[in-house]
Amino acid sequence: MAKAEQGDTVKVHYTGVLEDGTVFDSSKGREPLEFTLGGGDVIPGFDEGVRGMEIGEEKTVTIPCAQAYGEPREELTAKVPREDFPNEISPEPGMQLQMMLPDGQTIPVTVEDVAEDHVLLNANHPLAGQDLTFTLTLVEVKKAA
Repeated sequence: MAKAEQGDTVKVHYTGVLEDGTVFDSSKGREPLEFTLGGGDVIPGFDEGVRGMEIGEEKTVTIPCAQAYGEPREELTAKVPREDFPNEISPEPGMQLQMMLPDGQTIPVTVEDVAEDHVLLNANHPLAGQDLTFTLTLVEVKKAA
């Protein structure tokens, strides 16, 4: 049977679980995830977990945060004055917002804390700092040309 190797396009069913058992993502009920091994489309640890698998094989891999979304970075948090928020937005902890950067790009941010004079925003990935466990099933391999 063909093993998944660097450069191959693969289809994988997966379920991602946090250390406390919470499922954070799954392809269950959807099409399998398709990506090219080594193409940078998925986190490095996921890519590495699929490499070497055979079609129909299922395995569980735990990916340390360094090979997933990294540790949270302090420079990706910002205190924003309350008066800088539009009147129609009432920020609350956990709220997801889009923030426009000076160059016109937008990035997703999460409201971490709301004080009388400021709002603490966090642009780290929500899974930063967490080890992730995935159950993987390789569905298809298209060998690289």
